[in-house]
Parts: sequence; structure tokens; C-alpha cells
Amino acid sequence: DAEGSTLMSYFSKNQIQALKPKVTFSTVRDLQCPVLQSNELQGKPEESCSTEELFEWLGAVWNQVSMDNKSSSFLSTYCCPQPNTVVEKAFLCTVTGFIIPETIIHLLEQLCFYFREPKLAYWLTLTVHGFADSPVSWRESEHGFHKGGENLYNFVIFRNLDYWLQMAVGTNDDCPP
Repeated sequence: DAEGSTLMSYFSKNQIQALKPKVTFSTVRDLQCPVLQSNELQGKPEESCSTEELFEWLGAVWNQVSMDNKSSSFLSTYCCPQPNTVVEKAFLCTVTGFIIPETIIHLLEQLCFYFREPKLAYWLTLTVHGFADSPVSWRESEHGFHKGGENLYNFVIFRNLDYWLQMAVGTNDDCPP
């Protein structure tokens, strides 16, 4: 319509262009992964890990923290929570940029389709980070940014299509309903 063409001419006249999100892939070999049970959010000693332990472990994996717990390491003595198992190959895909909710829903659906055929994986995750300096955090709520600007959620999808939803917000933000 007329408004759309006016807007498009404004963008082209001012040399404003759309940027596509950046996609990177990596493979982590021989990764210690926590054992999870979809029906055990709190975990069970010697059977499965809790949601909190998983969330902390994911942060270590995303930040490429060494998890061998060597006493000579000055950077980290973190180790994978118990019980755990070693995964020969783990695939990490990172998409950086502005992504609309429909794209996130599509990614989530595609990850669920992954389990339609028998797979070796017991679970997988999709984590969405908001921008730390975003003016809005959840729905129409103002984003309170003082120190960290945390604004993220994480889906853990299990082979039986049960899932966990974990959310993190900054100290000055309200959790979504």
C-alpha cells in the first residue's frame, strides 16, 4: 500500500538495509552431559540432575568453560553435575541478530520434528537471549537494566516431547505470567 512504499523509499533513500542474522555452527566432542529425566525437575540423587544444575551447565557449555575440574586451573573448577554421561558429539548452533517470535516458534517445531524418528539423543535445548539493553523484557513490561540485563528463556525438549521451560530475568524485571 501507499504507506509501505513510502516507508521502503525512506529506507532506500537513507541507505538503510535489513541485516540477516548471523548463524554459526560448532561441534563439541566428548562432552560430559548431565543425565535428565523429563518428570524429575528437582533431580534424584544418582539418577538425574535438576533444572538448576542443567541451567548452570548450559552456561558453562555456551561460554566454553573447561569442565575437567583440575586443581591447577585458575579459570574454573566447575565440573559437570552428577550423574552424567559422555556424548561423543554435541552440535551447537548460534543465531545472532534480531529474530522475530515466528522464527523462534518455527525453530522449536523443527527441533520437535527431530525426534519423529528414533535418535540417540535423549534431549536437546533451544535458548533465546534478549538484548541486554532492550527497552522491553516480557510482553509490554519495561526492561530494568542496572547491571546484568538478563532476559532469556530456555526450552529443554525430551525424546517423548515433554519439555521444560526455564526463564531468567534481571533483578529489576518481573517474571512473565
